[in-house]
Amino acid sequence: MSHRIVLIPLIALIGAYASPCTGTAGYIGADLPALLEFEDGRAVQNPAEWPLRLAEIRRLMIETFTGTFPAKPPRLLDAKIVRETQADDGSMRRRVKLTFDTRNRAAIEICLWLPPGKGPFPVLLTAPVEWQVDRRCQWPQAALKRGYAACLYPGVSFTCRPAKGYESYKKAIGVFRAEYPEATWADLPCGAWMASRALDYLLDPRYECPIAKDQICIMGHSRYGKQSLIATAFDERITSVVARSPGSPASCPYRFTSRDTFAEAPPDFPGDWFRPDLKRYYGREHELPIDAHGWYALIAPRRCLIHTAHNDGCEPTFAVERAYREGRQVYHLLGRPENLRVQYREGAHNPTTDSHRKVYLDWFDLSFGRGAARQDQFPEEFIHKFDWQAWRARQSKVDVTQPGKDAPARTRIEWALGTTPTRAPSSEAPRFLTDAESEMMTHDRWQVENTARIPVNFGAGVRGNLYYNPTVKSPAPAVIWLHPYSYHSGYNEGYGVQGTTVYHRLARQGYVVLAYDQCGFGLRLLEGRDFYEDYPHWSRLGRMVYDVRSAVDFLAEGQGHAKSEMPPIDRERIYVLGYSLGGMVGLYATALDERIAGVASFSGFTPLRTDTDAKTTGGIRRLWQWHALQPKLGLFQGREQEIPYDFDDVIAQIAPRPCLIVSPQRNRNADFEDIVACIERAREAWQAPNRLQHLTPDDIDRFQKDQHTLFTNWCAGL
Repeated sequence: MSHRIVLIPLIALIGAYASPCTGTAGYIGADLPALLEFEDGRAVQNPAEWPLRLAEIRRLMIETFTGTFPAKPPRLLDAKIVRETQADDGSMRRRVKLTFDTRNRAAIEICLWLPPGKGPFPVLLTAPVEWQVDRRCQWPQAALKRGYAACLYPGVSFTCRPAKGYESYKKAIGVFRAEYPEATWADLPCGAWMASRALDYLLDPRYECPIAKDQICIMGHSRYGKQSLIATAFDERITSVVARSPGSPASCPYRFTSRDTFAEAPPDFPGDWFRPDLKRYYGREHELPIDAHGWYALIAPRRCLIHTAHNDGCEPTFAVERAYREGRQVYHLLGRPENLRVQYREGAHNPTTDSHRKVYLDWFDLSFGRGAARQDQFPEEFIHKFDWQAWRARQSKVDVTQPGKDAPARTRIEWALGTTPTRAPSSEAPRFLTDAESEMMTHDRWQVENTARIPVNFGAGVRGNLYYNPTVKSPAPAVIWLHPYSYHSGYNEGYGVQGTTVYHRLARQGYVVLAYDQCGFGLRLLEGRDFYEDYPHWSRLGRMVYDVRSAVDFLAEGQGHAKSEMPPIDRERIYVLGYSLGGMVGLYATALDERIAGVASFSGFTPLRTDTDAKTTGGIRRLWQWHALQPKLGLFQGREQEIPYDFDDVIAQIAPRPCLIVSPQRNRNADFEDIVACIERAREAWQAPNRLQHLTPDDIDRFQKDQHTLFTNWCAGL
C-alpha cells in the first residue's frame, strides 16, 4: 500500500538552533539512532505516526548538520531572460536573472537548457561545476539527449571551480548568506537552497516554463552529492535524487567513518560545508543525536539512489550499508521499499563513464515512468550483510563445541578463529599489484624522499607492497603494517594524514615495511563478502591471522615473490604494527607465531567478556555480526562471560617478547577501565614486566604522526 507523506519543503523551514554538545536526543551508541523510534524511546507503530517522528528528525538534522534556514523563502519578484541561444543540437540555452524580495533585492542567475519540442519536460537540476558539466561528466548534455530539460543552479561552493562560463555562479551562496544573517545555515545547505530558488522560477505559472512539475530530479557528485541529498530532504517538489559518492555526512554516517576507517571525520570538511560546531564531535561521533542516515528519513518515500564505488576514498562501503539498512526501514514503513537503493560500481571516486550516466538517467526514467527502465535494473545489493543463522546452520555439533576450561589458552583461541582449511585459498588476481591499482589506491600519494616501493606476492595469493629506504644497505628490521576498518582504502591512509603515511615514514627511517590489504578490505573487498560461502568453518579473523603468518614466511624465509630485487632484511627483527582492527589482528598473530619479534597494537581491542550490549562500544556483535570477523562469538551473545578466552589470554601468549599496547583514554570503541584491568592480568606472564608496555594517552582513537612516533620510539628502545 502506498502512503503519501507530506514533507515541509526547505522553502518553508524554520529551524531552531541548538548546540550539538547538549546531546539533544540524549542518544549515545555505536550503532545509528533508530529512525523508527521517537526520542522518548517509543517505537513508530504505523505510517500515521511517522509525521511526528519525521518532525523530530528534521529538527535534529538542522541542529546537528545544516543550521537554520531563512524563516520563509523570499518572493520571486522578477525573472528576466538575459540571453537565449540555440545550440547545434537544437536545444535552447536560456540564461535567466532571478530577483528576490530580500532586503537588498538579491539576484541570481540560472541557466535553463530546453530540448527540442513543446514539453512539458522532466527537469534535471545540477550545479555547474567543471566536473559535472564539462566533458568528464556531461550530465546536462546527457539529460538533453534523453528528452530532459536541464537547470544549472548557482549552488557552487567557494572552494570549488565553476565550469567555464559559469564563474559568477560561485557568488550566490555568499550573497544570500549575507541577506539572512539571522540564519545559521552552512555553505552546502545554502547551495541546496539555491536549487529550491531555481524551482520557484521553473514552477511559477507566470513564466510558463515547459516543465513537468511532478518530474523534477537532482544529481550531484562528491560534495554536490551531499548538496543534492540536502536539497531533496528539504524540498518535497524534488521527485528523485542521485547522489554519486557523497561520502560523510551524507551516504556515510560519521559513526562508521572517522579515524579508525581512514575516511572522513568531522574536522575534515573544509570551510563551512556544515555547521562549524559539528567538528566538536571529533572522536565522540557516537554521541551525535542523529547521523547521516537522517537524510533518508527526510527524503522517503521519494526515489533516492546512492552510487558508490568499491574503493572510493570518501566512502567506505560498510558505512554506506549501515545507513542504507536503517533508511530502508522507513521506506518499508511507507510502502515504497524499491524507491531507495545503493548501487555499486568498480573503481574509485572518479571517473564518470557513459555506463554511469546511463544508470543515473535510467533511475530518473524509472522514477517518472518514462522509457524502458525497469526496477530489476536496481536490485538490492549488499557487500556486508552477514547471515549468522545461515552460518550456524552449516556448523556441526563438533564445530560449535568449545574446548574445556582446562584446555590450553592457545587451543581455546584457535577454536574461536575457526578451522584453517587444508587447502590454501587461491586468487585469480594478477600476480602483483598493477600500476593502475596502486594509482587508484593512492599508494604513492604521500611518498617522501628516500622511499621506494616493490610489489610483492606471498601466501594464498596476497598482493602487497614492500616499502624501504634504498640508501640503507645493511639488513633492516621489518614491520608488517596492519590497517584498521578501512574497507574502501585497505592499507592506505586517506583522510587525516599528517605529513605522510606510516609506511612511507617508517621506510624513510630505515625500516622495511610490508603493507597489504586484509581479507575483505581494499582491493580484497569482495573476498570478504563471499568468504563464508567458501569457508564456513573458518573465520575472516582467522584468515587475517593466516595472512600475517604468510607474511612472516615471506620476510623470514623468502616464501613469496617480489617484482624486483628485495632490500636486505634483518630476519630476526620482524615486528607487527597494527591499528584498530589491525591492532587486534596483530595481537592474535603474534600470540600464535613465535617468529614475530614483537608487536605494537594501537586501539586494538576491548575485552570480550565485558563487552556487552550495555556498552556504548556496540558489544561483541561488532565482531561476530557487523563485521563478520568471528562468527563463533555469536554463540555467546548475551552470555559474554562464558567466552572461552579473553585478550589477557591472547596477550599472555606473546610473553616474553616485547609488546606495546596503546590505549587512548577517550577511545569511543573501547572501555578504558576494562582494558587496564585486562593488561594487568596479562602482565603476570612476563618475568620482565617492562617488556609489556601499556601507554594510555589522554587522547581519542586515531593513528597519525604522534602515534607513528610512539611506535618508532618504542622500536628504538628494543
